[in-house]
Amino acid sequence: MARYDPERHHRRSKRLLGYDYRSPGSYFVTLTMQRRRPLFGAIHGGVLLLSAAGTMLAEHWQALPARFPTMALDEWVVMPDHMHGIVVLRDGTAQAAPALGAIIGAFKSLTTNAYIAGVRARGWPPFEGRLWQRDYYERIVRDEAALRAIRAYIEHNPQRWNH
Repeated sequence: MARYDPERHHRRSKRLLGYDYRSPGSYFVTLTMQRRRPLFGAIHGGVLLLSAAGTMLAEHWQALPARFPTMALDEWVVMPDHMHGIVVLRDGTAQAAPALGAIIGAFKSLTTNAYIAGVRARGWPPFEGRLWQRDYYERIVRDEAALRAIRAYIEHNPQRWNH
């Protein structure tokens, strides 16, 4: 039996060391489908056409503020093999305010279970291993100019698609 070797098995966090991801503010996140399979839709001529699975993702994303009352959503888009969104964390008590990672983890779990149900009940294409890549990309939005640029990036993402 192989033993755990901390020198060989280490994952480096992509999070900003020492930063409290419960802090109020805006965060730009990107979640990517495992193996970048385009299961969530297609883009034709710059127009995004979501699959049933992509619609399911959109519905779960929009429902997150009901599950986490100290958060809000800003601009977001589901793409064929990934999604982008701006998550806004508002002031709340320390116990009521979830960390960004808890929100993203809940979303990934809910959508993975819903996708599996879609495979079984609706014939959606199955996935191998995991639906989502292990981690996610995040960037703390520092100011209004950055927020405007990120909103524009998200809004125009389907037109830039070239897969």
